Amino acid sequence: MLRSCDVEELNKYKSNGSDQSGDKSKLKIAIVGFGNFGQFLAKTIVRHGHQVLAYSRSDYSHVAQELGVSYFNDADDLCEQHPEVILLCTSILSTEKVLKSLPVQRLKRSTLFVDVLSVKEFPRKLFLQHLPSYFDVLCTHPMFGPESGKNGWKGLPFVYDKVRVGRDESRTSRCDQFLDIFASEGCQMVEMSCAEHDWHAAGSQFITHTTGRFLEKLELEATPIDTKGYETLLSFGGEYCWR
Repeated sequence: MLRSCDVEELNKYKSNGSDQSGDKSKLKIAIVGFGNFGQFLAKTIVRHGHQVLAYSRSDYSHVAQELGVSYFNDADDLCEQHPEVILLCTSILSTEKVLKSLPVQRLKRSTLFVDVLSVKEFPRKLFLQHLPSYFDVLCTHPMFGPESGKNGWKGLPFVYDKVRVGRDESRTSRCDQFLDIFASEGCQMVEMSCAEHDWHAAGSQFITHTTGRFLEKLELEATPIDTKGYETLLSFGGEYCWR
């Protein structure tokens, strides 16, 4: 017959086991580049219960604290936390420099690298060129931003290419867990090669970003009598100039 103290210990063991199995369903994700878009993604990732770390060349420690994100001023310190996912949220121009500056030797050899750039062949080639083959690579393009996604991501396209993901269950499961953040938010998940993405996006991305940057240069401001059309132009300029 079990004594009361034995029952108590057994329940404690079950409780601890349950907690540990629950932890396995959560990822430790390090966001490198914690500007507007990095912060935008972090809000939802944190809400899903994942542990989020961040590193950026500017000091966003106060913002990170408000979002429930652990902020690091040193890339070595970040990598020594052994995140399962490195999420690059840098600009196109700075991506190569940032990637090459990361002390990847401090990471676990199974770490998953993810980018969110609006072009895909470029980061794909960078990852394959500069990262050792034991790292996994997932190229993605959330086709929305802080403005278009401010009221939710339902129905918004999320393009991804599993460029290099190990076949063992732990690696495939981790990649799927990361993608599930966006799928569970209602994104339209589109698996597509980086080359095909860039072929489709060449025309639309060019005119979209060119128009956005042109509107930004005009320095348009809101007025008390804005029409809906003018409000759309204002939001358009802000939305497509962040990268």
